[in-house]
Amino acid sequence: MNLLVKKARKHDKSAFQQLMEQEGKAMYKVAKAILKNDEDVADAMQETALSCWEKIDTLKKEKYFRTWLTRILINNCNAIYRQRTKTLSEDAVEEKGFQEAGFADAEWGTFLNCLEEKYRTVIILHYIQGFKSREIAQILQINENTVRGRLAAARKKLKEQYRSDDRRKQQSECEQRQELYNVERRISYEK
Repeated sequence: MNLLVKKARKHDKSAFQQLMEQEGKAMYKVAKAILKNDEDVADAMQETALSCWEKIDTLKKEKYFRTWLTRILINNCNAIYRQRTKTLSEDAVEEKGFQEAGFADAEWGTFLNCLEEKYRTVIILHYIQGFKSREIAQILQINENTVRGRLAAARKKLKEQYRSDDRRKQQSECEQRQELYNVERRISYEK
C-alpha cells in the first residue's frame, strides 16, 4: 500500500484509483454508520476521494494514509449530517430510521442510533473498522485517553440500552402470557 501511496502522491491516477478501490468497503461502512442514507454515503465518499486527490501531497507519511483518509471521510460525513439535520429541522420532516436487511443489523443500528455522535464514531472506528485507540485518537485529533473514555462510556450506554430493551421484551412477553392465561380461564369457566 505504501508504494501505491507514493505513486499517488506523484499524481498517478491509476495508483490513486487502486487505493480508493482498496479502501472502498471500509469507507462505505464508516459513512453508512454515520449517515445511514446511501445517497449521502455516496456523496461523502465522492467528496472524500476528490479531497484526497487534491490534497494527497499534504500527507506527511505514507503509512498514515488510511488514518488520513478516514479523518477526511468523517469530516465530510459530519458536514453532510449537519446539513441534512438543518434541512430536516427547517422542513419539519421526520428522519427515517436505520434499516438493514437482517434483524441483527437492524438491532445493532438501533443501538448505535441511541448514541451521541462522538460515541457512535469511536464505536464504529474501533469495532467495525478495527482501529486501535491510538489510531482513533489520530483520526479524530483527540487525546488517546479521551478515546478510551468514550469507548467505555459508549459500551456502558449500549449495555444499559440493551438491558432496558431486554426488560421491555420480557415485560411484553409476561403480559402476553398473562393475557393468554386469562383467556384460557374465561374459556374454562364458560364450559
